[in-house]
Amino acid sequence: MTCELPCMSYMALYIISMHIVNSNSRSNSNHWKLNLSAGRVEPSKEQVDTEDEKVMSILTSNRVVKNGEWTVESVDKVSNSESVHKNNTETDPDRSAEKKSPSTSNTTSASGGKMKKGLTCGKAVNSTQYDHLRGITNRQDHPHIPEPEVAMIFRKKGSRSSEVDLNELEEKLLRLKKEKPRSAQVYNQIGNFWRIKGNTQLSIECFRRALHINPDHPDVLLNLARVLFNLQYLDDAISLTRRSLLMQPAGQNSWLQHYTLGEILKAYGHYQEATLHFGHALELNPGFQPAVAHLREMEGSPSPSVTQYTLFIILFLVLGVLFGVITSMEASFEDSGEMVKTQRHFNRAMAMRSIKLGINHRLIRMRKLNC
Repeated sequence: MTCELPCMSYMALYIISMHIVNSNSRSNSNHWKLNLSAGRVEPSKEQVDTEDEKVMSILTSNRVVKNGEWTVESVDKVSNSESVHKNNTETDPDRSAEKKSPSTSNTTSASGGKMKKGLTCGKAVNSTQYDHLRGITNRQDHPHIPEPEVAMIFRKKGSRSSEVDLNELEEKLLRLKKEKPRSAQVYNQIGNFWRIKGNTQLSIECFRRALHINPDHPDVLLNLARVLFNLQYLDDAISLTRRSLLMQPAGQNSWLQHYTLGEILKAYGHYQEATLHFGHALELNPGFQPAVAHLREMEGSPSPSVTQYTLFIILFLVLGVLFGVITSMEASFEDSGEMVKTQRHFNRAMAMRSIKLGINHRLIRMRKLNC
C-alpha cells in the first residue's frame, strides 16, 4: 500500500495539470481576438481557429490609442509616413543636424534662416602639463560662477561706457578663431568670454587648449588661476599664479600677478607676505583701489601669526605661575614637617637633661604656684 502512494500522487498531479492546460488553451471559448473591421481587440466567446487569430499582429504593429481603444494603422499608411519623414530629413539637412546635436547652435534669425554656430573651443584636448592639478582634474564637477568684472578686459580704450556688447564680442571672437585657429591668445580670450557668461567648464577647456598650444603663456596661466581661486582651489591657484609671474616677460607689467598672489595669500591667512604683494601691485599700478582696500582690511585685523605667539606667551606665563605656586606649597609643607620634628627632638633632649640633673618637675611646678 505504501508503494502505491507515490503513484497516486503523480496521477493526481497529472490530472490537475491537464485540466489547467485545457482550460487555458486557445481552443477555449473565453479568449481575445482581433476585430479587423473595428481595428481593435475584443473578447469573444465563439471558437476561432488559431490560424485566423490575429492577436499577435497588434503587438507588432503601430498602434494608436483613440478614445480609450487601440487602433491599428495600415501597413501602407505606415510605410508612406516613414518615407515622407525620410524624404524630409534628406531634403532638409539643417533639421537633421538640429535633431542630432541641438547644442551646436544657439540663435536663429527672425526669418527662420540658417542657425548660427556657437562659440566654442572645439573638442577638448587630450592632456596638458597642468592636468594633475585637482581643480583641473575635477573640472566637470565645478559649478557655474559668472565673473562680470572680466568684461573690463574687452572694454575699448577711450570708451566712456563700461558696458560691453557680448553679442558683438562673440562675433568678433568667432572671426578671430576662424582667422587664427592655432592662436593661444584667441582661445585665452574665448575662455574669458565664458568666464563672463559663467560657464566654468567651457572656460577651463578653452584655457587648456591655449596651454596645449603654449604651456608657458603667462596670461592664460593667470586667468586659469583666477578661475580656480574663485572655486577655492587655493593650492592650484597659487601654483599657477607663481608660474605666470615667472613666465612674465621682463618688459611687461606684472601688477595683476602680484595682486592675485596677495588675494590668495590673504585667503591662506599669510598676511605678511600678502601685504608685500599688494605693495608691489600698487607700485606697478598706483591708485589701484582693490589693493588699497585689502591693505586697510589687513591693518585693521590682527595677524594670525601674532595672535598665535601672544596666546603661546600667555599660556607659558600661566604655566610658570602655576608651577611656582605648587613649588611654594610643597616647600611650606616640608618646612612645617621639619619644625615639628625639631620641636620633638628639643623636648626629648630637655627631658633627658632634667633626668640627668635630678630635677623634680613636680617641685618646680609647686614653686611656680606658690610664687
